[in-house]
Amino acid sequence: MRFEFATAHRILFGEGSIRDVPAAAAALGRRALLVTGANPNRATGLRASLEAAGVPCRPFPVPGEPTIDLIRQAPRDCDLVIAMGGGSALDAAKAIAAMIANPGDPLDYLEVIGRGQPLRAPAVPCIAIPTTAGTGSEVTRNAVLASPELRVKASLRSAGMLPRLAVVDPELTYSLPPAVTAATGLDALTQLIEPYVSIRANPMTDALCVDGMRCAARALPRVWADPADREARAQMSWASLLGGMALANAGLGAVHGFAAPIGGMFPAPHGAVCAAVLPHAVDVNVRAVRARVPEEMVRFDEVARLLTGNPRAVAADGVVWIGETVRRLEIPPLRTYGVTVTDIPVLVEKAAHASSMKGNPVALTGDELAEIVSRAL
Repeated sequence: MRFEFATAHRILFGEGSIRDVPAAAAALGRRALLVTGANPNRATGLRASLEAAGVPCRPFPVPGEPTIDLIRQAPRDCDLVIAMGGGSALDAAKAIAAMIANPGDPLDYLEVIGRGQPLRAPAVPCIAIPTTAGTGSEVTRNAVLASPELRVKASLRSAGMLPRLAVVDPELTYSLPPAVTAATGLDALTQLIEPYVSIRANPMTDALCVDGMRCAARALPRVWADPADREARAQMSWASLLGGMALANAGLGAVHGFAAPIGGMFPAPHGAVCAAVLPHAVDVNVRAVRARVPEEMVRFDEVARLLTGNPRAVAADGVVWIGETVRRLEIPPLRTYGVTVTDIPVLVEKAAHASSMKGNPVALTGDELAEIVSRAL
């Protein structure tokens, strides 16, 4: 048995943990770039507490999913990057922290569309504070950047990009609207299922995924029905954290293989795309694994038992549970974002070459990939 496991240098979890950020920041740097979502006012309290602790902050809002040009425009005169927001803000912050420490342009280091050179210097210290329960970006080693010109997304990736501190405070998710709760929650669930059935799974990631799937399956319907359910909010933050650690070490699969090209070509939020694709990708994978590597069906059977709570469930029961949950949480189909049947060939081609697809439990054919997208429309 041989595997590697890497995560953020330090993790703080629990209600009110954001209050520990100023002291931690003061120990990591003297000039901070505060990366937020489109509305920097949501981080006003954090900024005030940081400056009171002797850490002056320069705000840097991220209006949408981060682009290569946005990272180019970011200041590089800071020795600490702090992100507070959803996955877009966190990914932007990790990319900026990496580029502060490494010379050149993001395209020098980007996968797929760039030169793919290694990031030789570790990123400057980064503190990642998620405000959604879904992406797990606070504990991953990559940052997804969009190229609007090429209509594609690609990653900067390096173990040196892992945040120095991840602060997961469930209180920050209390105000999430239902649609965001559903999409990010199903993204979190996807990031627990895909690493568990990945060809790169290992005992460490298995333990994280088992606990996370069991937790998310119970908490997500609860928090959807009652957004004020504090216990369910905390459980979803926990599940998201576990999923981030798992995907960073075991990889992903077909759902995320499609999420990158769809998100690059259409104005579709990442979590919503994953949620729309998830039931169909799992169903097609189950059929493919049963036909080609039946000995691996035990993994999908276990996923079904964890999701349904039924110790006698099999893979087909898990597929039904996922489909019913996606419908219950009112996840819109891909056609909502402008995806049509005519887009399927190019999406299949791009997904087949996506880095996330490398972890899929079996190599899917072009017809199988096309079926996934077609059913998600």
